[in-house]
Amino acid sequence: MSQTMTSDLILINGKFHTVDRQNPLASAVAISQGKFVEVGDAESVMRYKSATTKVIDLGGRTAVPGLNDSHLHLIRGGLNYNLELRWEGVPSLADALRLLKEQADRTPSPQWVRVVGGWTEFQFAERRMPTLEELNAAAPDTPVFVLHLYDRALLNRAALQAVGYTKDTPNPPGGEIQRDKSGNPTGMLIAKPNAMILYATLAKGPTLPREYQVNSTRQFMRELNRLGVTSAIDAGGGFQNYPEDYAIIDQLARDGQLTLRIAYNLFTQRKGAELEDFQKWTEMVSPGTGDDFYRHNGAGEMLVFSAADFEDFLEPRPDLAPGMEDELERVVRHLVANRWPFRLHATYNESIERMLDVFEKVNRDISFDGLHWLFDHAETITPKNIERVRALGGGIAIQHRMAFQGEYFVERYGAEAAANTPPVATMLEMGVPVGGGTDATRVASYNPWTALYWLVSGRTVGGLKLVDTAARLSRDTALELWTAGSAWFSSEQDKKGRIKVGQLADVAVLSADFFAIHEDAIKSLESVMTIVDGKVVYADAEFSHHGPAAIPVLPDWSPVAKVPGHYRAVPASQRSLPHICAGACGVHGHSHDKARKSSVPVSSHTGFWGALGCSCFAF
Repeated sequence: MSQTMTSDLILINGKFHTVDRQNPLASAVAISQGKFVEVGDAESVMRYKSATTKVIDLGGRTAVPGLNDSHLHLIRGGLNYNLELRWEGVPSLADALRLLKEQADRTPSPQWVRVVGGWTEFQFAERRMPTLEELNAAAPDTPVFVLHLYDRALLNRAALQAVGYTKDTPNPPGGEIQRDKSGNPTGMLIAKPNAMILYATLAKGPTLPREYQVNSTRQFMRELNRLGVTSAIDAGGGFQNYPEDYAIIDQLARDGQLTLRIAYNLFTQRKGAELEDFQKWTEMVSPGTGDDFYRHNGAGEMLVFSAADFEDFLEPRPDLAPGMEDELERVVRHLVANRWPFRLHATYNESIERMLDVFEKVNRDISFDGLHWLFDHAETITPKNIERVRALGGGIAIQHRMAFQGEYFVERYGAEAAANTPPVATMLEMGVPVGGGTDATRVASYNPWTALYWLVSGRTVGGLKLVDTAARLSRDTALELWTAGSAWFSSEQDKKGRIKVGQLADVAVLSADFFAIHEDAIKSLESVMTIVDGKVVYADAEFSHHGPAAIPVLPDWSPVAKVPGHYRAVPASQRSLPHICAGACGVHGHSHDKARKSSVPVSSHTGFWGALGCSCFAF
């Protein structure tokens, strides 16, 4: 960069992990017009200082490239964020039920209390789910809908009445309304084998008016910024129609109110009319249309309904319909002919095998020729099929669904199978592009640090060891998947994901040193300052005065007004820099009074002492 250039923002006295192999560490950066213009030390960056340059001293904090979620249902999640009570990270079922009761008492009729994904019973000290009796006791009059992964939902009596399920309501295809001995619905909905009954029931609930949906989307973006996320690829989703349900995010993009970068994929909504949807959309928009903040990214993760193999490890693996190949081929031919990147939801190797047959057939007639395409999830993909993905120039976007469902997977398929599910290290060894993500918000948590904890530790959020040391990722590699790795999936690999001269200036300054803390503490990380496009979009702790003020939550009864996102016992503004634990801690093999009061072994509490009060996690 020219030494005559001046900088808008300079960050000094930091520990920058750049994800740039030519320049992996730095102590200072200079930013101009939304890009890095110098990455080095204080002497080199201060040459770009002018009278108008803002200089921020990081005080030794660790900084990393802004995190990029390669698979997030951001747009749909944003429309509903202010409606949902989140149980991410809540340490006990007693706490979860208390939060639910408090919210039920605040929620006006006819609104519901919704707990929609992001939790598992194994995170709770009690190691169990709530009962229907507990939900009815906590909220006797307010409808309550609690979604558990892809497999079931719990409705209290008020919710059953609100959705109109009675003794005479038939089971829908692919789902079951659990009934008592008299044939009356109990409140348990079971996905057999897919989650449509769960999502269709959730869609019966009241929505927010447009003004509140704008606020809700902004609140969700701020929560992601708090966790260091600066980019996301939106994977579409059920009941997310284009262009109608994109109006809010379009408006925020036009108004310059996006605080993270979004690349969006289009997800077909009409079974039997999938090709018609994509034919219409290829006439309306082209991949790359937009700018660095909001741009179209292609098709998927649903391409045809017959190719969806939802993972529900409580149920046997589903076999895809015999006619899947013909339906998928018609859509993929159209997409490749129009040079549309695409992604496809695929859990099981058996499904992937058949899908690859289709892709290879299309490629023989219409060359993929560098077109970015990918599988999402790919939990049980084999080395043989990883090689087939590589040969076709594809990538694999992996998510931490096993961190929430690993216990179920082990029960069905065994610990040996779980030790390499998904085989991330093998994917990397074989040279396939891999990006990290969450698949939030309806199954796993949107918290990137939960995902990074899983990659590094090989454990579920409940502490179950899945992956042996040899197959786990180093912290450097895990971070690269969540930054530069994910950029490939929106064809921006040369533009962002590294703290490197010429790349987009997105940075997360962390509450503790990701590379030095105990692995169980990774789940408690967040950002104390998040920078997008060279501007501070979120700041806390000693940096609070550098960031924008929080916006009021609308409506005022929203769960977000009381429980702003992922559970945290101690706000970052009340934390100090890391220190060595001087007391008794479950992580270090000791015990706490609170653990001794529980029937659960101390080891199963590992990772939750931040919520229970252990000083080891008071960063």
